[in-house]
Amino acid sequence: MEIENEILVNKYAQSVIEIEDLILIFNTFSHDDKKKYLYDLLFFILQSTAKDEDIEPAIEISKLRRTYTPCVIIQKGVGTHNLKRLLNLPENELNKSLILLLSLFKIAYMKRIETEKKDIYKWWYWDLSDDKKVKTIIENRGNI
Repeated sequence: MEIENEILVNKYAQSVIEIEDLILIFNTFSHDDKKKYLYDLLFFILQSTAKDEDIEPAIEISKLRRTYTPCVIIQKGVGTHNLKRLLNLPENELNKSLILLLSLFKIAYMKRIETEKKDIYKWWYWDLSDDKKVKTIIENRGNI
């Protein structure tokens, strides 16, 4: 994922931008690029150590129906094999997968930010509402 998109995902987790901003960008991608974006998002979720207990709140904040395929799949747990199944859904389910995965990421991210935000080497926990910090991240291509 390009650094600009990584920043946007983390801005969403910090409630600096709305999920609709990410959906608009996602919808400009080709099918293959959508899958790559979701795959990268899975990596962020795993790095944020999402837990099964995060599933219910994620479904809630996603505002998706529990009967939608991505919600049914994720209710089986946040194991990598389960999350990867969301990437193999048909095109018409990918936006739902995106919304659900972003919601899950946000839940896990918010749990970690308090303990991690003082780590100067983890830019994704910096205050991303600060344009100067974002500029520094972009200039360094995320290598802080």
